[in-house]
Amino acid sequence: MTTYNDIGIDSKLDWERIVKLLRIGLFAGIMVLVGDMLLGWGIADESLSGMQRELSAYLTLSDTRIFWSALLGLIGIPLEGLCYFGVYRLMAERSPKHAHTYRSGILGYLIFGACGVHVPCLSSVFFYKYVYAANPEGALELAIKYGGYFLLPGIILFLIFFVVLCGAQISAFAKGMTPYPRWCWIFSMPVGMVIAMIFKVFGESEPVNALTAGWISIGNIWMFGGLLVTVKLAQKEREK
Repeated sequence: MTTYNDIGIDSKLDWERIVKLLRIGLFAGIMVLVGDMLLGWGIADESLSGMQRELSAYLTLSDTRIFWSALLGLIGIPLEGLCYFGVYRLMAERSPKHAHTYRSGILGYLIFGACGVHVPCLSSVFFYKYVYAANPEGALELAIKYGGYFLLPGIILFLIFFVVLCGAQISAFAKGMTPYPRWCWIFSMPVGMVIAMIFKVFGESEPVNALTAGWISIGNIWMFGGLLVTVKLAQKEREK
């Protein structure tokens, strides 16, 4: 009969390591949120419309803020991805299938999150800012073409793995395939992202725009923070 140890899974959870990964993940989420807020802190020109209106918020963004936003994401996003292995450990014992799917999502997050989406997003902002200064009439067309070539492919690939990642976690928690109570599926990134977007009800302002720019970061903070707060519940649940 095949056991968990036969497939390389320790039947005893290393809670100390899991908690450590959740704490580091929470720190990484805050780091990336700071980077996202550096990017998103601004107001769009209400006299414009469409994509031109959205991009207008970045025209006054300093090069220093662009640099630090890119750097914080470049460091923080892979760190978040590595800390997802703490969540992976929670489902590996009871559902290797969910864990395998979740691990595939982690790999995609690590590959495409920082270098495929975040940094190209900042480079697109940098590109638009300087092209607009030289040629305001043609800047939008060039920015859209630039984004289509160098940003959109990474976004599409990232989203595929992101859906796999979140779907596997929610399914594993909701089906009782982790030591946590089933209702703890709410401590997943999509729930935190929805909470972040609720700030939109407060209207257009620099703080609101900055927070909503970091909706994925807030999703990570919600997930890591929630799982940390309820870790004692999970340990008691496992002892039953």
